[in-house]
Amino acid sequence: MSRLEIILSAVLFLSILLNIGLIMYVRGAIIRLLFVSEELGDLQQMTNAFAEHLKIVYELDMFYGDETLKSLLHHAASFNEQLETFEHIYSLTEENTPQGNPPEDDGTEEDDGTEDNEETPEENV
Repeated sequence: MSRLEIILSAVLFLSILLNIGLIMYVRGAIIRLLFVSEELGDLQQMTNAFAEHLKIVYELDMFYGDETLKSLLHHAASFNEQLETFEHIYSLTEENTPQGNPPEDDGTEEDDGTEDNEETPEENV
């Protein structure tokens, strides 16, 4: 073997090792990014649910106009808006569903309607 063949073989071997290392690093980085994306999506959903629940409580006759709840409602809304700046990250793991009928909304609407029907007679009594 000539000296050129030995040098080219060594460069090829180092290149293969470097490529394998790079592939492993990129794979790990993508896995971490997808995990963060899922967690941010979950956090966004929890914040939306909290803001909606707080809005419902604030609109109750007992609490309507309470300044503490009003401030908390504004704080929750601004926090939710801040989380929306990360939408490009957590949308990576969301499935593409038709905008009119997401599967998650169908189940929660039925549950909300059932709970409202059960609470209404108790409020009237």
